[in-house]
Amino acid sequence: MLKTERIYTKPIDTDGYRILVDRLWPRGISKVNAHLDCWLKEVGPSNELRKWFNHDAAKYPEFKQRYLAELRDNVAYTILKELVGSHAQENVILLYGAKDEQHNQAVILKEQLEKDLG
Repeated sequence: MLKTERIYTKPIDTDGYRILVDRLWPRGISKVNAHLDCWLKEVGPSNELRKWFNHDAAKYPEFKQRYLAELRDNVAYTILKELVGSHAQENVILLYGAKDEQHNQAVILKEQLEKDLG
């Protein structure tokens, strides 16, 4: 099962395979306390797109289009698909640092991965 979750949420033992999909390391989280299996920072939005979006929900539809365009040529997205596919028998959690749980790249990634992997 593919899920999204804020990295600030305390993980539980049965959480599954945890992948951080932010380009920047989240503030206030130590690498030990993150309980990550993988940090795939290259799959996050480019710095230019991230700065343009600035977590403005009104810009989300255009952010989504631009981000999906970036993913088309992104080798890290191919790696992410392979990781998710190889862990299909367990939970895979796409972690992000944004406060907005509905308007962020992890939501877009989850949706696209579900389309691509069926």
